[in-house]
Amino acid sequence: MRRLFLFIGAVMLLTGLNGCGYNTIQQNDESVIAAWGDVEASYQRRADLIPNLVEVVKGYAAHEQETLTAVTEARAKVGKVQIGADVINNPQAMEQFQAAQGGLSSALSRLMVVVERYPDLKANQNFLDLQHQLEGTENRINVARVRFNDAVRIFNSSIRTFPNNLTNNFLLKLPRREPFKAEAGSEKAPTVKF
Repeated sequence: MRRLFLFIGAVMLLTGLNGCGYNTIQQNDESVIAAWGDVEASYQRRADLIPNLVEVVKGYAAHEQETLTAVTEARAKVGKVQIGADVINNPQAMEQFQAAQGGLSSALSRLMVVVERYPDLKANQNFLDLQHQLEGTENRINVARVRFNDAVRIFNSSIRTFPNNLTNNFLLKLPRREPFKAEAGSEKAPTVKF
């Protein structure tokens, strides 16, 4: 009889552990970390393209030094922001990262407005290639952000629903993750003047 109770207890314990959500939470956490790695890689690709783009534009628009300097400085600010997996656990670091990337996006937009003034530059094959690569990279960034936000949503749901919330609150203590948000002022379309 004692063995029967031990057996039933062991089965109940294993069933309870299987339903506690520990593995699900861990898998979802790994998905968030992997999605964040994709975001970082996409932003790094953009940062790597910018010096080449600036150099091509410099040859045609040397007197547009203010815009070129703004792009270079924005890229430098992005480089100073420490990124890594810990950013996704720190809302302030995530906000700082997003602000730096937003500044770089703004500077690149100003650079593209400058480019419109130089028809020879717009026809330059090197510039066109870089512009296409940059457009593709911006699309990759958007896709990576969407995937990251999906992974964050799934993770946040998994740590807030029963019984996983008990496992997280008493055992893992993983924080809720912040998704990417639209930048302040992004609801207004930019004004372009030539």
